[in-house]
Amino acid sequence: MITLLSPAKSLDIEKDKYSDLHTEHSFPTETMQLVRILKKMSLEDLCELMHISEKLGLVNITRYTQFKKDYPDEFSAAALYAFRGDVYQGFDADTANKNDVKYAQKHIRILSGLYGVLRPMDKIQAYRLEMGTKLENNKGNNLYEFWGSKISNQLNKDLVEMKSETIINLASNEYFKAVDQKKLKAKIIDIDFREERNGQLKFVSFNAKKARGYMARFIVDHRVKTAVGLMEFNTEGYNYVGGLENGKMLFVR
Repeated sequence: MITLLSPAKSLDIEKDKYSDLHTEHSFPTETMQLVRILKKMSLEDLCELMHISEKLGLVNITRYTQFKKDYPDEFSAAALYAFRGDVYQGFDADTANKNDVKYAQKHIRILSGLYGVLRPMDKIQAYRLEMGTKLENNKGNNLYEFWGSKISNQLNKDLVEMKSETIINLASNEYFKAVDQKKLKAKIIDIDFREERNGQLKFVSFNAKKARGYMARFIVDHRVKTAVGLMEFNTEGYNYVGGLENGKMLFVR
């Protein structure tokens, strides 16, 4: 079983652990193709492309100017530790032991606009490139066209290696759209987190993001190998309500 996560905008390359478990990501050539495009952009063009302030634009101009092909330690860290957004606060990698990290390395994948798909211990450098960015490239006008079926093909390869046919989708719609479902040889289980408020089930983005991290950590801690095993998930008051038979599991608190 593979669990898919989105990346995070918040990064801290100084946060890292278990360097002996570091791995190289699957698409170095494609990543450098994108980096070369971004390196040529002016500050104004980069800010317009990413819809960010000039201050953030300067941060990212520096990131891409300093981007190194060989990923030296001072510029890189394992993805699981570098990402610091809501999902990763929920996962809380800092408290995971080495065996947990090894399990995560095999069973968790992180989708990325710049890297395609990452294993938790793949080394990354600081970047900003959301999957929905309309960046012109040699494959088309956006990153979905750039990545094409490459992400799905890599996931298929990983599934074969672990003799599984199940993907737990904890990624956002923006990122999961980068997975070519027609080429993906897997049963997809979508996870939905809701909150009961005034008699209605509400989607609360901030809480749902953290819940995705909680569930990914639950999968690692309990070595969950099937979607049925997720029915026991009850972190932070969430409980399984139903939907597995339709390929969509609903958790409510």
